[in-house]
Order: sequence, then C-alpha cells, then structure tokens
Amino acid sequence: MLSIYNTLTGKKESFQSLQPKTVRMYVCGVTVYDYCHIGHARSALVFDVMRRYLEFTGYQVVFVKNFTDVDDKIIKRANERGVSCDAITAEFIEAYYQDMGKLGIRRATNEPKATEHMAEIINLVSTLIQKGLAYPVDGDVYFQVEKYQPYGRLSKRKLEDLQAGARVEVDARKRHPMDFALWKSSKPGEPSWDSPWGPGRPGWHIECSAMSMKHLGETFDIHGGGMDLIFPHHENEIAQSCGATGKEFARYWVHNGFVQINQEKMSKSLGNFFTIREIFEKSNWPEAETGEMLRYFLLGTHYRSPLDFSDKSIEEAKNALNGFYDLFMRLKESEHRATADKGLIEAIERCKVAFRAAMDDDFNTPVAIAALQGMRSGVNKLLDQGLSSEARKIARNEFHALGKVLGLFQLEQWQFGQKPIGQTVGMENPSSPRSRVMEVSQPGPPLPLRAQQSTVPALTDEEIEGKRIERDEARKQKNFKKADEIRQFLASRGIAIEDKPDGTSRWKR
Repeated sequence: MLSIYNTLTGKKESFQSLQPKTVRMYVCGVTVYDYCHIGHARSALVFDVMRRYLEFTGYQVVFVKNFTDVDDKIIKRANERGVSCDAITAEFIEAYYQDMGKLGIRRATNEPKATEHMAEIINLVSTLIQKGLAYPVDGDVYFQVEKYQPYGRLSKRKLEDLQAGARVEVDARKRHPMDFALWKSSKPGEPSWDSPWGPGRPGWHIECSAMSMKHLGETFDIHGGGMDLIFPHHENEIAQSCGATGKEFARYWVHNGFVQINQEKMSKSLGNFFTIREIFEKSNWPEAETGEMLRYFLLGTHYRSPLDFSDKSIEEAKNALNGFYDLFMRLKESEHRATADKGLIEAIERCKVAFRAAMDDDFNTPVAIAALQGMRSGVNKLLDQGLSSEARKIARNEFHALGKVLGLFQLEQWQFGQKPIGQTVGMENPSSPRSRVMEVSQPGPPLPLRAQQSTVPALTDEEIEGKRIERDEARKQKNFKKADEIRQFLASRGIAIEDKPDGTSRWKR
C-alpha cells in the first residue's frame, strides 16, 4: 500500500484518496518572468513521476499546476523591456513548455493562470473579510494571522517566534508584522483589476488557494511544491483556505528538496545557476539523449533529499544508461534457444515486486531504479545462457512498462556513446562553480552531423576488426574494464559494437 511523507504531520502516512480511485493533486507552478532552472526541473519531474505512478496503480489523476502570471518580478521585467506584462508571460510560458517537453514532463490536466481567476480571488478575499480574518486598509487587504489560531502548523513555527525574528518592513497599517497581503492596490503603470477595495491585483498566496479550490474543490488529496514554499507560501495558503471554508485544505503536503551545485546551494549570487535550456544548448548530445540523461540523474536521489548537480553525478547517470541500452540492443537479436526462459520470468517478477515496494514507500525512485538495474544484470546473464525470441520480447516490454513510470526507456533504436570530450556548461571563468559542472559526452552511433565532421582520422576496416577481436578476447577473460575501454574508443570513432549470444560480436559504422 502506498505511503507518503506528509509535511503537515511530519511522518509517512498510508495514502487514501477522498474519492475511490481518483486523486486530486495541486502543485505550485512557476512565476513566468524568466527561464526555468534545474531546480524547477527537479520539482516538475518529482510530481510528474508521482502522477505517473498513481496512474500506473490504477488511479485517475486530476492534476492541476498553475502559472503565476501577475507579480512584481513580471512587472519589473516588462518595464525593463518596454513591453506589456502579457508579452512577458506569453514568452516564458512557451519557454516553459519547450524546456519541460525536453525532459518528458507531461502537461497537467489543468494549468490555470492567476489573471484568469480574478473573480474567484476577489470572492475569496471578500469571504475572509466577512469572517473577520482579513481587513482592508487604503486599497490593500491583509490577512490577520492572529485570528487563525493554528497558524504555523505546517512549518512547525510559533507566531510569537516569527514576530520576534520577523524580517519584514515596518508597516504601521498592519495589525501584526506577519500579516500578509491578499490584495494590493495598484500603482501607476501596473496592471490592475477592479475590486470592492479599489483597483489592484492579488497577492501571491491567495492565487493558489482560489485556483486550487476552483478546479479541485475546497478539500483535495495532495498539495505539492518545493521545500522553499513551506513557509510562508504554503503556510499562508492553509491559513486563508481553512479560514475561509472551515474545512481541511489539502490532506497530504508533499515537498521536494533543493538542488545543490558541487555541494553548494544553487544561487545566482554564487554564479552556479543553471537554466534548463542552457544545459541542453551546451550539451554535445542530441536533445532526446540529454533529456533522458538528466531525467535519470534527477531520479537517482530521493525527492525529499538535497540533490547535488556535479560532473560525477552526471557521469554516473550516463554510464548507467549505457548499460541499459547495451542490453536493449542485445535483446533485439533473434535467438531460438530457450535455456533460461523460466529464469527470465522469475527475474521479471522479482523486479516488479521490488519496484512496486520502492515506489509505494514514498515514491522511492532510487530504490526503484536499483530494482531495474538488478533486472538488467540478471537478464544479461540469462542472455548468455540462451533466451528465446519470445522471452527477449517479454523482457523488452517489461523494461518499457516499468521505465514508463519513471519516463525512461521509451525510445526505439537507441544507443548511448561514452567518450567524454570535456565540453562544459559554465561561465567563461574556469574557476567558477559553474565551470566544474556538466561535462557531457560525445554521442555514439548513429552520430550527429557535428560528430561526423570530426577531424579525428577514420579507422580502417582492418583496424576496427582488430579492436573487435581484442575486445571479444577481453570479455572471454572477464576483463570487462578493458572491453569497455575498447568499446568507448570505437564509439568515439563512430563504430557501434553489437554483442551476440555466443560471446562474439559484430561492428558497424
């Protein structure tokens, strides 16, 4: 049975949806004023996989992820460029779809925009005023945190401690320093909407409450986002939503961990800030390969733990994928022996049980991947013993089906090359943290045009055959390190090596 770590209770809990076999899930999306970074990619991927697994286990998932399309940062960017806020948000929503598409992130069931829900936002603010939980002042409206007694229950903070350590601007109009804006009066040149309190725009927190309740109801199953949203954003969402309805807002609160760069927190001030498109643009791999490599890497750490984005981690993800795709190539070869067919069925069943157990344990993708790695190793050994064509097909289908839950192994006729060429994603300054990250590799066959234009001398057929024989001999002696080195060398020259069941191999350009 699926268990999920609930930030609200601070423990894992058995998951039970409000409606049988239906899950209603809301995840806070991006503020669309700039390109998405690797931290956005991780959060999007985490909830994409959660959704996939819930569907895999038989749930219908109603997944809502919003766009914040009115905000101080959007207004500032529009003024800098001398264009409208609508132009800025349209540009970066499209960029978001492009970037997430490269990572295989599926679109949500509904993707509401704040500007399209002004009626719901204004109604919710009005309800809070009527209930004495909010107060207007000079065209602004603030939520009065002292009126909501459970304030701080998500972040485990006490209001008196927050007041003592509050780093907020002194505003004599506020009744408490931690009171937060539900509605902001408009300034000259800013976008605004009419309201009972005068022209203005919503505060950040009220947007998500209004949109989630509009599309999922007053109480729904899962609310997610990054750990940086726990306070104040999600804390404030709970206060205003529960205060308005008198009901629990979301039953399970799920938060993903931060991304670090070489064990340092990612930030613009440290110069170690990566956008998703920057990584793809600097990669020498075709787009689909880069996307799968990043996806595998991001899933290799449990979603609640911090994730370190480093050269070593990327290399490890790449090497692991090499191993899977080498096996997929072997499985495409025809074979009539069925010596190990029974063993294959047993190996598949063990993997499926382990995979489900891992994902049921708070979506533990690293352990789920380990189960797939175990099946990969087992199938490789069974291939040496002999698998029928039907058994090989079954194995391919199982890898495809389980991989689909993680968004992996969905491409046909795929092979990864392995020789690093030292291309770095980073700033021009080689000593900066950025310049040490994301060394990518030259793709193996089929080669992209830029690799075909290499000035490295081509190998003759005799040289290739000699290397193939040398590699076969190394494999017979179980010197797999040498065999891998030879394969990497040939891949860097545009030569694909395909292993056959009898222990020999063949090559092709």
